[in-house]
Formats: sequence, structure tokens, C-alpha cells
Amino acid sequence: MAELLQAFGLSSPAGLNAYLALLIAGLAARVGMITFAEPYQYYLTNVWVLAVLAILLAIEILVYKIPAVDHLNDSLSTFIRPVAGAILFAAADPQIVAGMHPVFSLLLGLVAAGSFHAMKVATRPVVNVTTGGVATPLVSLAEDIFAGTTVFLAIAMPVLAIIFLVLMLVLWAVTFLALRRLWQSLRST
Repeated sequence: MAELLQAFGLSSPAGLNAYLALLIAGLAARVGMITFAEPYQYYLTNVWVLAVLAILLAIEILVYKIPAVDHLNDSLSTFIRPVAGAILFAAADPQIVAGMHPVFSLLLGLVAAGSFHAMKVATRPVVNVTTGGVATPLVSLAEDIFAGTTVFLAIAMPVLAIIFLVLMLVLWAVTFLALRRLWQSLRST
């Protein structure tokens, strides 16, 4: 059961920041904190793959601090983030993959990351419109902190990672509804 929770804890944050989730998981596997199923272990711990992920992460962090450009990046990342989640879910633990059809494990990761990506894409325009883009860097930073923390928790304490994910979903829903109400009230005046 812990392996399944770990798989969801690793894959879901990829919907917010694919490169951060892949980089943290790859580095943790490289130093022996987690073991992935093959061939994922080989690729995610490869020095060149980790270097490319670090460069892509740096670019993404910079791009997300610019209000207009973040939307373009979200559009481009619509395909990258769910795929990263699928890879992390399938890689999570050899026992999970051995007991599950590989396509099913990839689909679960795709849905987990895709769900978080969909929430991010739905929330960003509302944040940009209601705050004039001022809150965009703060929201981006909060997403990065959440994604990184969740991946660390998934590696160290999978049950806590799932609790953290559920709390984040509730917080996100409350925040989204409040921002939407604010936006509607601003439009009606």
C-alpha cells in the first residue's frame, strides 16, 4: 500500500512542475533514497538527464515569474507534465509495476499529474486577472514549494504525502472559488 501511495505522491506534483518532480526523484534515486523500476532507474539517475532537468527547471522557474509568459508555458507543458507524472508513477516501485500492467500504471500517473496540471491551468488566468499579474510570482513559488515538498514526502513518508496532497486540493478549491467570486464581483461593478 505504501508503494502505491508513493507512486501517487511522486506523480501528482509533476502536474505542477514536471522538471522539479523528476529532478528531485532522480537525485533521490541517485543517492539511494529510493529505487525505481528499470529502465527508469537507469535513465532518471543518469548525470546527463539530471543536468538537462536542472537546466529546464531553471528556465521554467524564470518563465513562471512573468505573468503573460506563464500562460504560454502552461499551454506547452500540457503534454509534458502528465507524461512526467506517468513516468514517475511507473518508475515508483518495482513491486507496483510488477503487479500492475505497465499501461495501467502509466495511465494512473498521467491522470494524477494531469489533474494537478488542469487545476493549475484553470487557476492561473483567474489569479492573473484578479491581481493584475502581481500575485503570479507568489503563486508560482507556492506551487514549486508544494511540488518539491510533496516529492520529498513521497520518498520519505508516503502516507504524509497523500495527506498533504488532499489538503492542497481542498486549499486550492477554496482559493479558486474565492478568486472566482472576486473576479465576478469586479466584473459586475
